[in-house]
Amino acid sequence: MSITLILVIITSGISYYALNNYSLMDKMIFNPHRVRQHNEYYRFVTSGFVHADFGHLIFNMLSLWFVGEGIERLFGMLFGSSGTFYFLFLYIAGIVVADIPTFIKHRNNSRYNSLGASGGVSGVLFAAILYAPLMSICLYFFICMPGFIFGLLFLGYSFWEGRRGTSYVNHSAHMYGAIFGMVFMAIVYPASVPQFFEQILSWRLF
Repeated sequence: MSITLILVIITSGISYYALNNYSLMDKMIFNPHRVRQHNEYYRFVTSGFVHADFGHLIFNMLSLWFVGEGIERLFGMLFGSSGTFYFLFLYIAGIVVADIPTFIKHRNNSRYNSLGASGGVSGVLFAAILYAPLMSICLYFFICMPGFIFGLLFLGYSFWEGRRGTSYVNHSAHMYGAIFGMVFMAIVYPASVPQFFEQILSWRLF
């Protein structure tokens, strides 16, 4: 069984249980004020294993499943038996890093909460985009486009919505998780950067 599938099963199980158990949800959700006041830094990680509703959970887990196993195999080829560690670090660190700007911005706001695996999922997805920018990514299974185009649209949308701040969705976590994923891939596999531009330059619309 792949690490990706194990993460999907564990996250789905914990999220389902937390949706029916307010006490558990309250202990795991990311509340920057409580992190700061009570040193509950574990919330940077645990918040990635709970979700707001089933739609939120399904979207994140499907996205992780679609690209995660490919990145697992790639890391296995690049790093051998250490590939699993690289993949887990990318995913978990993506969740943590994506919430750091949120923590800084809302550390004095006791009413602000955030949750979901979006930072980790974005990290894995954008690591894949840096390595294979021409891979096809489909929205709702039928709107398909090259990965680098999806990435530009995704980052632009996340930045715009994050600035507006009118949604309960933590769009900045999406954006910073995506940036972390690309930086991580560039560091552990530097050849991915020139290959990224070579592939884009070879792309033709028709």
